[in-house]
Amino acid sequence: METDATAQPVTRRIAEHFDATGFDDLPQATRHATCRALVDAMGVMLAATALAPDAQPFRDQAIADGGVPDARLLGCDTRVPMAAAAFANGALGHALDFGDTFDAGPAHPNAALVPALLAIADAHPTINRRAFLTAMALGSDLACRISLAPARPFEDGGWYPPPFAGMIGAAAGCAKLLGLDADGIVQAIGLALCQASFPAEIKFDADTRLRGVREGFAARAAVSGALLARRGVRAFAAPLEGRGGFFALHGGGLRADVLLADIGARFLGDEVSFKPWPACRGTHAYIEAALALRSRIALADIARIEVEIGPVQEMLVEPRATKVAPSSAIDAKFSIPFTVAAALVHGTVTLDTFAPASLSDPEVRALADKVVPLRNPAWGRAQAASGSVTIVTQDGQRLHLAIPQAAGHPDRPMSDDDLRAKFVDCATRAAMPLSRPQATRLADTILAVDGSADFLTW
Repeated sequence: METDATAQPVTRRIAEHFDATGFDDLPQATRHATCRALVDAMGVMLAATALAPDAQPFRDQAIADGGVPDARLLGCDTRVPMAAAAFANGALGHALDFGDTFDAGPAHPNAALVPALLAIADAHPTINRRAFLTAMALGSDLACRISLAPARPFEDGGWYPPPFAGMIGAAAGCAKLLGLDADGIVQAIGLALCQASFPAEIKFDADTRLRGVREGFAARAAVSGALLARRGVRAFAAPLEGRGGFFALHGGGLRADVLLADIGARFLGDEVSFKPWPACRGTHAYIEAALALRSRIALADIARIEVEIGPVQEMLVEPRATKVAPSSAIDAKFSIPFTVAAALVHGTVTLDTFAPASLSDPEVRALADKVVPLRNPAWGRAQAASGSVTIVTQDGQRLHLAIPQAAGHPDRPMSDDDLRAKFVDCATRAAMPLSRPQATRLADTILAVDGSADFLTW
């Protein structure tokens, strides 16, 4: 039920929670989960420096703008101001659609948060590992909470929620990392909100490439908001719950009870899903089902592939022509027909699946054209990472598999070894690649919760 948020100092309560929480207050499980999210995010960003051409203009713009060389740009030797580094590196965070996701809400809580925090930490050598992990755990938790708390879905108002949720969590996290008090954290959130807007055309426009790089805007706004707050700039006392605040404008109101439920006792960042395959999370159940059914059928015997979808997955099957024959990696990653066909043809879905030459694979395209969506209007947000595949053979046999929750969810987690292997594969593909031994050592450094080595010195 919607609550009267205007009667409650919601943002202030969140900010006081951030201000009061230190590393020693984080449960051991949360510390470990945060390190896992960090190694995943850093690996994905490193791979994107070479494999995400849509992010290159963000780096070029950051370099062209110039300024104080505070923080490094991934993929080159250049340093730029903090907000510019967050802008360029933030564009890498979701560019490969390989980073973590909060399945329960429309959020990628670390895609903007990690590059934003890295920019600040890089410019402030005295920031230590414990402070960084604390700010990240708090920011990730808040982003997840934001995604769950609107009175009505953000999409109903014409908004694209993931970067909004990530930006708010990142702004508060950056303010925490800069050592701001509760009032400064409140102002950082408000100042970030004044800098970015994410209309749903990001996912509706067939030609836009912003779906992959939108976190650059969120990360820059988060860093700029925190830095302005540190300089004493005031935004609003109630940026989230105010009558003209974030939830009133974008979510039709605020469910404050959901936003604040078990805050400080439960960290929702612990509950993110990690991606085994570099594609939209909504495709994963279908990829998994296709891989499991593959050994039971010869490709030449396939007459039709039925995929059960709900309204949430509609954008992954329409427009049909684009989904069957995608012209770009981001279109292919947002395509159930393409990813299912690739899984069946090749027996795997990797970063190479979305290379330019792979997009025109005639065998994959021919099989993708056999994918038929079966719409289930009863499916909602709870089924966002669910799916079923039925392969119908030329002689009428039906091979069916339903995946209630795709692999990588906390109930079906990737292990630390899985995440380490993913990081190594990503880091060795970077524009400035690490060797496998170097990448393995760095992954171990990041994953070591109580390690003394500083991952920021790599």
